[in-house]
Formats: sequence, C-alpha cells, structure tokens
Amino acid sequence: MIRVELAKIIIDEKNHDQAIVLREKGGSRQIPIVIGFVEASSIQMRISGVTTPRPLTHDLLAATIQALEASIEYVLVDDLTDGTFFAKLCLKSRDGSLVLVDCRPSDGIALAVRLNTPVFVEEKVFQQATDLNM
Repeated sequence: MIRVELAKIIIDEKNHDQAIVLREKGGSRQIPIVIGFVEASSIQMRISGVTTPRPLTHDLLAATIQALEASIEYVLVDDLTDGTFFAKLCLKSRDGSLVLVDCRPSDGIALAVRLNTPVFVEEKVFQQATDLNM
C-alpha cells in the first residue's frame, strides 16, 4: 500500500467533469479519478472550511461512525477494472475488530478529509493507471 494525499480537485461545472488527483506522498506518481459532482463538491466544501446548517451525507456517515465509537483506520483504493476505480474503508469497531467495507473512492476520500484519515493506493493500481496512461 502506497500512502497518497489529495493533490487536486477539478470541478468543471460547464462540462460536468470532476476529478480528484491522488499523489504519492513523498513521490511524484499521481492518479486522476473521475468522480461525481456531488462528491467533488462535498470534498471541496470540507477542504475550504465551508459549513452547512444541516449535515450533508458524508457528514452524517462520519458522525454515525463516531457515534458508534468506531473509526476509519484508512481508505484504500485497491482495484482498477475497466477504467473504474474501487476502494475499501477499513473500519475499526468499538471492540477493536477491523472490517473492510466496499466504497467508491470519492466517498472514501470525502470521509477521509472529514475524519483526517490516511488514504492508500495499492501498487498494482498505480501500475494499471500508468499502463492506461491515466
């Protein structure tokens, strides 16, 4: 697993294209991941410090995880199949057990920015993205 950081959020309202760019921490490799407008806006709002009067979906899920005395240990982008990225949330329950939950990378990163959670990418995903010239 390679630790990454959110390097860039691209929101193009005119063309309806949104992406996040994950960069290898301490390295130069990058992966762009196309995401939905709602998820891009959610990530951008959190990073920009924008607060809403009521919780948005990612805020609700983060609050629910915390209310259950669980935590997200990390987000892992673990697969790239037919141009689609896949990810997992690694949740730690109150009793200390770890559970992997399938998620979209955009949702995992939206939670990671809210809960200050590390994000990782499997080496094979970096290789596949490079092979596809992403």
